[in-house]
Amino acid sequence: MTPVEWGIVALALVGAFFGAVAALGIVRLPDVYTRAHAASKSDTLGAVLTVGAAALALQSDISTVKAVFLLTFMFLTNPTAAHAIARAAQDQGIEPWTLDDGEGET
Repeated sequence: MTPVEWGIVALALVGAFFGAVAALGIVRLPDVYTRAHAASKSDTLGAVLTVGAAALALQSDISTVKAVFLLTFMFLTNPTAAHAIARAAQDQGIEPWTLDDGEGET
């Protein structure tokens, strides 16, 4: 395998790992604020790395340009959407989860 192929595989695997971490965070975290954080950070990084691997794999001029535009769009909109969701939850009066809520205590 060439170094470019190794880079494609590495980016795809790391992107898949961060996508799995985001999915696990959405399932396991207790409230909308922490779930939005998991989705905005890990999911964005995982998607950017995976699309970066696709851009390297395609290696054509127009496809790479499209992938870069997609990366930029995702990098800007995913955290913005998570912020809007958290702001809407705050406007609805949803309180953040704390240790005083009793969950997680043994």
